[in-house]
Amino acid sequence: MANLASFDITSGVDLQEVDNAVNQARKEVAQRYDFKGSRAAIDLDRAENTITLTADDDFKMTALWEILQTRMVRRGVPTKNLTPGDVERAANDTVRRVVTLQQGIPTETAKDILRFLKEKKLKKVQAAIQAEQIRVSSPSKDELQEAMRQLREHDFGIALQFGNYRG
Repeated sequence: MANLASFDITSGVDLQEVDNAVNQARKEVAQRYDFKGSRAAIDLDRAENTITLTADDDFKMTALWEILQTRMVRRGVPTKNLTPGDVERAANDTVRRVVTLQQGIPTETAKDILRFLKEKKLKKVQAAIQAEQIRVSSPSKDELQEAMRQLREHDFGIALQFGNYRG
């Protein structure tokens, strides 16, 4: 029996980079003229994996969201893993939006990835869901590389990371 080569598919964000991006966005908001005197705020909750944006109105909320996204991109945080909630009314005539940080692969997305790999009919490539990641294995390293290439080309709605390659 040939040795199986494998790799893991995960999805997540580096919380330290998110923290750095949030701090940079706060500094930019403090310096921008259009936010002078406003009650704009960005709060990161590491325990809940959420970012709460608070602004005076919808226009400032849009600007705040764009600032945050720009800082995330510059820090290398995949914006696909940010799930913005609806803009809702908050106290003192402000609006609030809660952005959820995606850590791990959701079950439905994991099933979609497995279905996608089966549809591609790669020889002897097997995939299995393990908690919030997926392990893909095959006796052929070339088939694994082909599977990675096809997974990168397809959009599953989250940023996929490939790691733990064992050959």
